Amino acid sequence: MDNLDYGIIGNCRSAALISKTGSVDWCCLPEFDSPSVFAKLLDEEIGGSFEILVDDNYTIEQAYEPRTCILITKFNDGDNCFEIHDFMPRYHKEDGTYVSPPEFVRYIKLVEGEPKFKVLYNPKLEYAAGETKSYIKSDFIASLTHDGKFDTVFLYTSFNKEAVLEGKELTLAEDGFFLMGYNEKIFPTTTAKAYLELQSTKVYWLNWSTKTPTYSKFNEEISRSALTLKLLSYDKTGAVLAAATTSLPETIGEVRNWDYRFCWIRDASMVIKVVSELGHKNVARRYLKFIIDLIPDKAEKLQIMYGINKEKKLTEETLEHLSGYKGSKPVRIGNAAYHQKQNDIYGILMDVIYEQMVKFSVDIENGEDLWSITKGIVWIVGNNWHEADKGIWEFRTEDRHFTFSKVLCWTALDRAIKVAEMLGKTHKIKKWEPLREEIWDDIYKNAWNEEVGAYTQSYGSKDLDASVLLMESYGCVKASDERYKSTVLAIGKDLSNDGLLYRYKNEDDFGLPSSSFTVCTFWYVNSLFKIGEHDKALKQFEKLLSYSNHLGLFSEDLDFKTKRLLGNFPQAYSHLALIECAVNFAKKESTEDIKESMRS
Repeated sequence: MDNLDYGIIGNCRSAALISKTGSVDWCCLPEFDSPSVFAKLLDEEIGGSFEILVDDNYTIEQAYEPRTCILITKFNDGDNCFEIHDFMPRYHKEDGTYVSPPEFVRYIKLVEGEPKFKVLYNPKLEYAAGETKSYIKSDFIASLTHDGKFDTVFLYTSFNKEAVLEGKELTLAEDGFFLMGYNEKIFPTTTAKAYLELQSTKVYWLNWSTKTPTYSKFNEEISRSALTLKLLSYDKTGAVLAAATTSLPETIGEVRNWDYRFCWIRDASMVIKVVSELGHKNVARRYLKFIIDLIPDKAEKLQIMYGINKEKKLTEETLEHLSGYKGSKPVRIGNAAYHQKQNDIYGILMDVIYEQMVKFSVDIENGEDLWSITKGIVWIVGNNWHEADKGIWEFRTEDRHFTFSKVLCWTALDRAIKVAEMLGKTHKIKKWEPLREEIWDDIYKNAWNEEVGAYTQSYGSKDLDASVLLMESYGCVKASDERYKSTVLAIGKDLSNDGLLYRYKNEDDFGLPSSSFTVCTFWYVNSLFKIGEHDKALKQFEKLLSYSNHLGLFSEDLDFKTKRLLGNFPQAYSHLALIECAVNFAKKESTEDIKESMRS
């Protein structure tokens, strides 16, 4: 497989990636960041997978059940046809709580004839670190490992268990199922029950999707991206993951391989802002509670990232026994970036707090907690904004005065002042306004490079950086500002490569990036739109959409030459930026339609 041609299924507890031929190549249980059960994605030889094998006469097609996270893979040889409906159960119970067990179901639907297939069921627990043995029991197949850690998964099925485990040919005479889970079931599992769970899960996702507004343009792309962002949210704590995978490389064969199964405050806050603007308020409420729970001390500094269960220590390790995606070593778990200092996270978080207080009004649940956090953020920014940091791209070398970090420090003060205005805290407004002005004056004076004609990556630098495009989005400058227009055009000229953008072109800790960070091209499209270059922006946006995989999903990066998807997948950053662009185009078209109808 030359591309990340995978679909994601999940239930806001964990997720699995399924190839376009119906192979489960990545799944961690019981939670997103647990050790893998299937990791063929990271080692084709020993990683483990759960495959449905057919002969070459079959054509295979794959699509999501519309407006759901149920993935349907269809096998058809002209006379015989069947479908796999893959999903992780998620639905409401009568008491209003959710069913989200650590398991996935493969419902096998007979469409026509008597299809034949084989099963390759090959779980490799604990990141395939040791030997996993499978045993046939009366009700299930148990797979377990004793190497270092004891772990078990259970496979229930309507098919003959010996034939499944031995990879013998099966003939489909009626609907059947596989249920693979982390826990042994208390009640019997049947095809009828699997079908009921399929329908219940379908109803849940359809109900969730109805809350997303319908748009006249790019509606399918917005809907699929919103569902993908929902899949990357973790119900238990409110955390939002950057991606569902670890160690998918930014460039094949290189070492830019990181574990993204964590909650970056920056990424998550941006996701929450976009998803709540689409009307999904519960995701925002849970995330705000996640933040409140992380900050018991009013003056405690935020880390840039946390574990999904609020872990503060994310020690980075390498799994030497795995060969890596397409041979790209090392495979990492944990992430050493957790201890970095990045001053921009306070502004991004403060922006979300302000947005939610506007949406939910000042009597928002935990409003007093949020006001305390607001005051704490201002105190921290006031004491730290003038210091250098690692920046949004997490440079692992020396600290710099990154423009984006300064802009977000300004944003922190700006949103804090707006919150204070909502709450009538006039004494704080008078105290904070001079600091906001001081930060802006510092940016205006030091981030602008007259020779380059743009705001640059860091103070005193000539290097351009796509993150600076967000100055307008956060309200630091207006789209009509000549300096901003000049910056957008300069970044487009300097950082574009065959329609895709570099994050930056100055060498970092690992040399010059050779792939495009997908979100940067979306930012550029949005910036072109904002400065009035609508046709150019639309053309570039439609071209960028064509680089998604067959299901409309994006990873973190795109190869400049081949346009293949690279980096961790699916990437929250990419999909939130896609939504922002698409909504802008859709709203513009709706406005033009209204004007046209008024004229006629």
